[in-house]
Amino acid sequence: MKRILITGAGGFAGRNLAEHLGGSGLYRVFAARHSDLDLMDEGAVQKYLGANGIELVIHCANVGGTRKTGYDAGSADVVSANLRMFFNLARCLTPGMRMINLGSGAEYDHRAYAPRMKEDYFDYSVPADPYGFSKYAISKYIEKQESITCLRIFGLYGKYEDYTFKFISNAIVKNLLGLPITINQNVRFDYLYVGDFVRMVEKVIGVTTRARHYNVTPSESIDLLSLAGLVNRVAVVPSEVIVLNSGMNREYTGDNSLFLGEFPGFEFTPYLDGVRELYSYYRENIGSLDVEKIKADPYLKNCRK
Repeated sequence: MKRILITGAGGFAGRNLAEHLGGSGLYRVFAARHSDLDLMDEGAVQKYLGANGIELVIHCANVGGTRKTGYDAGSADVVSANLRMFFNLARCLTPGMRMINLGSGAEYDHRAYAPRMKEDYFDYSVPADPYGFSKYAISKYIEKQESITCLRIFGLYGKYEDYTFKFISNAIVKNLLGLPITINQNVRFDYLYVGDFVRMVEKVIGVTTRARHYNVTPSESIDLLSLAGLVNRVAVVPSEVIVLNSGMNREYTGDNSLFLGEFPGFEFTPYLDGVRELYSYYRENIGSLDVEKIKADPYLKNCRK
């Protein structure tokens, strides 16, 4: 069995990947949290990879880049931390080893977003924010590395995400609590269901990819108002939907034709089905949620204009 290290295994993407790949019976998965492996410690990283005979690294760990952190305005620590974690891993790759790095649509620079951005749109603009810049710098390095593949995530939703600010989960939880669904401003997104994401990663595990970077996005985009409508459609009692600012914010979508050209026939979960599954998950776990944090909605104010 291929021996795979998943970094950031306590986070949203890493936890889902560890659960999916570890449960398949096809891989020996080392699901590393910070308490298991300090990625900032280059010696510890090198020792861990060697001692466990790691053949593939799936790098999910990162810091910053969310509304919860206020998009890290003025923080150089985000750049330093993300670069150091990545390079502490990349420098340890030996012949025959591979690495899958989770990138971000933020690499395209939020000031320059255009609808359905393709991979060749990269480097049209250098991101000004710390998180986007750190991901951009990593991708510039990956361009010349045959052993590393970058998967650029735009929106990702599903179980284990931070429901206190991630829109789809937040909207579902608010509905279950009988609260209104609040949207700062409507915007069109690519939201990939986490069940599709883990299958896309598994496709990449099985081959030596032709390209270095891929947008991992669904084929259909959706706006926040439509998502709120889907939540109300699966709900027992619909919620009031409040939009604080009129108009549309800058679209955040990517073109997935490069991925589909290499992996034809990949089928994506319809938004309605994904929302329905996630709604059932939260309904079963509603007792474990931080209700007061949901009511306070402290991160709404950090939505980008």
